[in-house]
Amino acid sequence: MFRLARPADLDQVAAIYDRIHTEEEAGRSSVGWIRDVYPTRQTAQDSLQAGDLFVAEEAGQVVAAAKINQEQVPVYAQAAWTLAVPPEQVMVLHTLVVDPLVKGTGIGTRFVAFYEDYARAHGCRALRMDTNEHNAAARALYRKLGYGEVSILPCEFNGIPGVNLVCLEKVL
Repeated sequence: MFRLARPADLDQVAAIYDRIHTEEEAGRSSVGWIRDVYPTRQTAQDSLQAGDLFVAEEAGQVVAAAKINQEQVPVYAQAAWTLAVPPEQVMVLHTLVVDPLVKGTGIGTRFVAFYEDYARAHGCRALRMDTNEHNAAARALYRKLGYGEVSILPCEFNGIPGVNLVCLEKVL
């Protein structure tokens, strides 16, 4: 089940962030995030307060989360987007996380499908997102789901220096 997050979900979302950081620190994954920098519990709290934090729940447990809104981060202005549309026709997926405990079960694919349906329901024609160049798993998933990599932009992103940000787009 996909739904807007509630305050009671914050601990579980923060725990997913923690498990992802642990996986990266142990060398079992490469996302490009830094513990205590991004994402943090405050990242989830800010999204919850803005009303754009969504979660996937299975058997009463939050297994994935993401921020979905129409906010294009400033570095997006440098990207070579394929579709020139007004901002109100763009939906953006930010910080999609899947709990490592359920990795490989298709929840990421289902979450992206939810995001696409949400965008359609809000009259959007362009779907945009980004990921760190080091995040090979996310890049492969998004490619499989029809997202094209339009630019790789060097920047400081969410407080993390030296990021090569991969900007992705899919036209509905």
